[in-house]
Parts: sequence; C-alpha cells; structure tokens
Amino acid sequence: KPAPSVTTPVNLNTATAAELEALPGVGAATARLIIEHREKNGGFKKVEELMNIKGIGEKSFLKLKPLVVVPPPKTDKAPGY
Repeated sequence: KPAPSVTTPVNLNTATAAELEALPGVGAATARLIIEHREKNGGFKKVEELMNIKGIGEKSFLKLKPLVVVPPPKTDKAPGY
C-alpha cells in the first residue's frame, strides 16, 4: 500500500512513530530508533542528528531534510555553549 505522503514538516521531537513512518525510507524499526534517540538525549537539537540514527545515512538524510523540523527550544535565553 502506498505510504501517506507528508504534507507538513514532521517535528522530530514530538512526532509519533506513525508520523515518522510516513517519511520516505523510514520504517517501523527506524521510527523506533528515532524515538529512542530523542528520549535518551532529551530531544533533537538539529535535524542533522538524524544521521546518528542507524540506517539513516547522508543520502536518506538529504531526502528527509526538507520534511523534518526541530523547533528551537522554548526559552529565548538559552545558555550559550
């Protein structure tokens, strides 16, 4: 069956497994790894961190990049590091 196509960018820090699986090249296992990464690291800081996920290389990432977002943290007084 054709996967539902993504119409709005998927927020990597709040997306459900089903939303992640709608992304091209992301299956159930990869969606689970993305969610585990997010829980272990307190969320994604930038979309490039997707490449830390097993199974997502540069080619996959370039397909996903326009379809995913990581909103900035809520505070505007983030400590500089």
